[in-house]
Amino acid sequence: MTTAVADPVRDAVAAIENGPGGPRIGAFFDLDGTLVSGFTGTEFYADQLRRGVIGAGEFTRAMFAAVDGSLLGGDPKEMFAVGVRGLRGRLEDELVELGERLFVQKIAGTIRPQARELVRAHVRAGHTVVVSSAATRYQIEPIARDLGITTVLCTRLGVTDGVLTGELDGETLWGDGKARAVRAFARREKIDLKTSHGYANGDEDIAFLSSVGKPYAVNPSRRLRDAAGLKGWPVLRLREPRTPGVRSYLGTALAMAGMNLGGMIGAAAGLLYGDARFGRNVGIPLASELALALAGVRLNVTGEHNLWRARPAIFVFNHQSALDALIAGALLRRDFTGVAKQEARNDPRMLLVTLLVEPAFVNRSNSAQARTELDKLVRRIRSGTSIVIAPEGTRTETPVLRPFKKGAFHLALQAQVPVVPIVIRNAGELMWRRSAIINPGTVDIAVLDPVPTDDWTSRTVGRHAADVRQRFVETLEKWPERGSA
Repeated sequence: MTTAVADPVRDAVAAIENGPGGPRIGAFFDLDGTLVSGFTGTEFYADQLRRGVIGAGEFTRAMFAAVDGSLLGGDPKEMFAVGVRGLRGRLEDELVELGERLFVQKIAGTIRPQARELVRAHVRAGHTVVVSSAATRYQIEPIARDLGITTVLCTRLGVTDGVLTGELDGETLWGDGKARAVRAFARREKIDLKTSHGYANGDEDIAFLSSVGKPYAVNPSRRLRDAAGLKGWPVLRLREPRTPGVRSYLGTALAMAGMNLGGMIGAAAGLLYGDARFGRNVGIPLASELALALAGVRLNVTGEHNLWRARPAIFVFNHQSALDALIAGALLRRDFTGVAKQEARNDPRMLLVTLLVEPAFVNRSNSAQARTELDKLVRRIRSGTSIVIAPEGTRTETPVLRPFKKGAFHLALQAQVPVVPIVIRNAGELMWRRSAIINPGTVDIAVLDPVPTDDWTSRTVGRHAADVRQRFVETLEKWPERGSA
């Protein structure tokens, strides 16, 4: 008999889902160290220092203020004041652009996956979800938007005619300032703080957490952990985003070797039997499974039978990671190909993929060439070859689903084959979009029932594409248990 392992995060999500809902209940999240691992301000300062936007003297003053405020008993708000004075004369649009760029390049990968689950649970419950942080809106808003949070309480910077004044607009939302801002917001919006939730990690957040009836200490500092123990507050240990270690680097190297070995064996088999298709069907599963196994990646697949219920088919998947190609190879195994943009034809990284799956390269800027390639694809489908396509069009920075393009669905209509959704839950956690390193772990996958296209028309394709996307959204929000259909 196995004993269930306690999971405070899962229990917290269940309590939210089973508890009262509605907008009068608030859910207030701190940013740095709570929603994200680390400090977004560090990325902003580092980027500006690298680009020479701020000088060494200004950086030194800001760092001294930070050390004085956090370690030497000084006023932490002085750190903010020093940083803000250094922004005087800058265009606000520059900071907006900087925040968006750093989110894509650096910060998206630091969002804690379980923090995302907590936010989703509150959104589903209809709660008023708020980021309350001492950070600026330029740091917060890209993260909040990605998480589906529309309300932000933050430290505001003075702006006149689109130019930063070097002064604050109001107080810094640090310590008591954050608590006051949360209480004022609750009064204004008629939020019941006694039934509201708060999540934070730092010593300075004790006053803020004391303002709500359901406080949680998230990956808490020592002093906050002690306070939580005295006050009976739950402690949530959210897992950190994966960071590559020795095993990851070694596994990635072994995975590349395994993929190449599988591809070469497949090519040799094709030459030996004089049948390129046979060679691909040998090489694809061998290369994919060897690479995943050597990288330490396991696949937990729900609905695996749907991979074989209707072939040929158009398989569509949500695209988070370069790992998705190996996942597709391990799942589909034989008689399939993909679609790639024309520019990828000359990419040396695509050489092995081209040999293995013989993808269709489509020139999106040349509609005549694109139609010719798609006509060839339709003929290949009718001869028994399935197609795998990411309808979002490109890898996403986070698990948030983008709108689906209609190309895959037009192709299914034209070839009169079903669409099979493959929902990938967490590949981006093992191999972030901008990373070349694979971390070991388990990827959760749900293969949904095939969607017939018999009654589709060219006029209804857009609606059907939206319906399929909604199946992805619903599956990601309420993930199926292992082994369920």
